[in-house]
Amino acid sequence: MIDHLKIFVTVVEQRHFSRAASLLNLSQPNVSLHIRNLENELDTTLFIRSPKKVTVTEAGEILYIRAKKMLELYEEAKQELNAQKHTVQGTLKVGASFTIGEYILPRMLGAFAQEYPLVKVEVMVGNTEEIIEKARLNELDIGLIEGEVTQKEVKAEPFMQDEMIIIAPLTHPLAQLRTVKPDMLQDQVWIWRESGSGTRAYSDQLMANLQLNVAHFFIFSSSQGIKEAVSAGLGIAMISKLTVRKELEAGDIKRINIQNRTFTRNLSIIQGNEGFHSNARELFIDKILNAEERGT
Repeated sequence: MIDHLKIFVTVVEQRHFSRAASLLNLSQPNVSLHIRNLENELDTTLFIRSPKKVTVTEAGEILYIRAKKMLELYEEAKQELNAQKHTVQGTLKVGASFTIGEYILPRMLGAFAQEYPLVKVEVMVGNTEEIIEKARLNELDIGLIEGEVTQKEVKAEPFMQDEMIIIAPLTHPLAQLRTVKPDMLQDQVWIWRESGSGTRAYSDQLMANLQLNVAHFFIFSSSQGIKEAVSAGLGIAMISKLTVRKELEAGDIKRINIQNRTFTRNLSIIQGNEGFHSNARELFIDKILNAEERGT
């Protein structure tokens, strides 16, 4: 019955027998047979079939909602049985914004994998807005983001603070000064991340708070792109200190120190309000919240 339901849910989500068969590593006739057996068992029609796609019937929609819950309960039971054997395993789906995914998460996962080697970890890296949406849809076990969460369907818990700094090319006039007054940032050329990024949201907030006019700006979709742009002399940028340690030490760029000001933001763990809470997920969250060393 569980196999029937897994195949049924996959067909509903793919709206196509062939694509479902490919995802499940089954032949299309095998998938069709499972669906026919399920329809016979329930004495109802679940799909209206056509050459190009399948349409879910009203009965199919009802079963889909119940089947998803049944499969979640089944996975939860499997996890609890595994926990009884003192073995933590299963799949952990982690989403992370770019700064965290590239500069913080690998070290966290390294420590976690050493302690729980049987847990398979799948990582999705995107901007903050993308990770929040994935968490809202319960497509992730946890997300790690920069910035704020406004969606009611997503819970957020800060786990560390991240220092934000302004960087400049070596030849930039502001880079020659020991400290810079905030109003000296007026009418500069800035390098920004794309909309939806936590770093971009923080930069926008800085511009508004300091009432800064911008002479011109460039947009890059990664921290690496921003660093290269600044190093090439395109302009100045606000960025997480975590991402530019090596470049600062190597003398490729300069930090602009703002008089009497420091900039920090929270990095947070986020979770959807629904979905299956596996043992691996809870252990990973606990490890993040109680970590003494995060490489910061």
